Amino acid sequence: MLRKQGEEFGVNRVASLMRFAGLQGRVVKVTRRVPGVQKFYERNENLRLHKPMPGTINQQWVGDLTYLKTQERACYLATVMDLYSRRIVGWALGRDRTTKLTCKALNNAIRQRDPEPGLIFHSDRGVEYGGIKLRDILERHGFLASMSRAYHSQDNAHMESFFHSMKIEWIRGKTFVTMDELKGDLHRYVRFYNCNRLHSGIGYCSPVEYERKLI
Repeated sequence: MLRKQGEEFGVNRVASLMRFAGLQGRVVKVTRRVPGVQKFYERNENLRLHKPMPGTINQQWVGDLTYLKTQERACYLATVMDLYSRRIVGWALGRDRTTKLTCKALNNAIRQRDPEPGLIFHSDRGVEYGGIKLRDILERHGFLASMSRAYHSQDNAHMESFFHSMKIEWIRGKTFVTMDELKGDLHRYVRFYNCNRLHSGIGYCSPVEYERKLI
């Protein structure tokens, strides 16, 4: 961000200024669940394996689900990301970890982007992505279903990275009383993530800025 503003500096200079100001990066260890339904999904292929990164929008989407909490109760966030720009194109927050929630996030993404048939939709092997209702949505729009290989968490690394960034940059240290309060904060973070947050994988652009280069 400083380079975009015309500032010249080195990494060591930033580190020394951070130490002087008492600033420290927010980093925590990544944790993930281990699905217990691997054999059931052995028929699902990883269509992204050995494929290059997409060359434009709406070619490859990735989805995942994570656990969040409020003082009222636990809840779950399902998201869909366009892999080309890392943009979050659809998401849904719900009280239960079900196919209904992942379908809602996918439908929100479809309404926003209106992609052509042939899009690859990739997810992990969670039961929420193997349900008939979600598969019906994919088939109806001509999308190709793809799933991570068993015990290969890196197969959906971009989506895992988003959840990791969201939790350490935005959620960690906050307390949410109600789900509506959490939902409002998620709206603000997704807007920040899409419009302002810089990504090293796309040339230190925000997702929205990176997509504008296609125009």
